[in-house]
Amino acid sequence: MLNHADVRAAQDLIAGRTRVTPVSEWAPGIALKHEYQQLSGSFKARGAFARQLGALASGELDPAVGVVAASGGNAGLAHALVAAELGHPCEVFVPGVSPESKVKRLGAAGAAVHRVGRVYADAYAAAQEHVLATGATFCHAYDQPAVVAGAGTLALELHRQLRPLERVVVSVGGGGLLAGLLAGLEPHVEVIAVESAGCPTLASALDAGRPVDIEVGGVAADSLGATRIGELAWEQVRATAPGRLRSVVVQDEEILAAQRVLWDDHRIVTEPAAAAAMAAVTSGAVAPDPGRATAVVLCGANSSPAALA
Repeated sequence: MLNHADVRAAQDLIAGRTRVTPVSEWAPGIALKHEYQQLSGSFKARGAFARQLGALASGELDPAVGVVAASGGNAGLAHALVAAELGHPCEVFVPGVSPESKVKRLGAAGAAVHRVGRVYADAYAAAQEHVLATGATFCHAYDQPAVVAGAGTLALELHRQLRPLERVVVSVGGGGLLAGLLAGLEPHVEVIAVESAGCPTLASALDAGRPVDIEVGGVAADSLGATRIGELAWEQVRATAPGRLRSVVVQDEEILAAQRVLWDDHRIVTEPAAAAAMAAVTSGAVAPDPGRATAVVLCGANSSPAALA
């Protein structure tokens, strides 16, 4: 299980490589963390730098062979951009649910892109075959220690920006960002994990008492469409003190409404996966509390503005 020291080590490793993304007030007690302004358009750049820099330092990554990732788009784009900056090849396997806008950006970032199957699990299986055939270093979208620790650096940033920080609302798919936040946030901070009803990996695991495979669908499936919660995320969840973690599931129409509110009121363009966290607030599932500083993480914006029409 990862801890605060792992997140601090990741912060030291990627220092100067990622952006410090801003925070703004939405309403009394509610702040927005503009992580969609991160390099690559999502929080995934944090974990991508941590994974690839660590693998280079350890000798695991052969720069002549490069890296491979499986992704609905955001993680693949982050790994592609990081690989280009560090100077080695990158191949990305994407599922059929990935929108064309993300696939085009992957190619523009210099990655060799392979569209395989329908959902993330299909792309993951193909990426593993590629690893066996080529010796490329696999970069997971959400379930590797370095990736999780890198994502957790967002927590350290939030603690510097919001004092005192009491609650963090975050979207969950495979759970890498959730796991990083649970490791990186101070123990008193409540974490509200928000999922699309079409991709409830965490809620399903909590109901079953263990990670389980689910059917994936809905408006956020391209980013939140893991078929089960990651093992590292589940470890962090099981180790979390009672009452610290709350699970919320929102409907597609609530996600789209939150996406529209973010645009209409603040001219913020997010993808549905990021709007899921905001939907917990706009739907009333998470009530503003002026006495408790709450950060809503807007984790990505890799979608076309035309989707808001």
